[in-house]
Amino acid sequence: MDAHIRTVTLGVADRKELSRRTAQAARSRGQNAFINFATPDLLFKLLTTKRREILSALTGAGPLSIREISRRMERDIKAVHGDVIMLLTAGVLRKNEDGQIELPFDAIRVDVVLRAE
Repeated sequence: MDAHIRTVTLGVADRKELSRRTAQAARSRGQNAFINFATPDLLFKLLTTKRREILSALTGAGPLSIREISRRMERDIKAVHGDVIMLLTAGVLRKNEDGQIELPFDAIRVDVVLRAE
């Protein structure tokens, strides 16, 4: 992968794994970020089909207003607003100084291992 690509990994991690990922991110000089969830269910609850479509629409698009995201997706603005708020709260999206929404990453990786308890 190109060293200039900023990637976020969405995953499920316990404290030991979280510490390992933090150390790895420090060594990579800020090119990678991790957003961790306590359970796979919480991660999957965030990444609904409609929210993944928002992420796809924002990939490479630059900052957009919620109204413009809604227009491009041909979806109700209130529904898009709710989905954007969830993605902002999780840290996947950010709001810039002009109040527009942007995806601060070039790539999103989802890392989930499902195993028997």
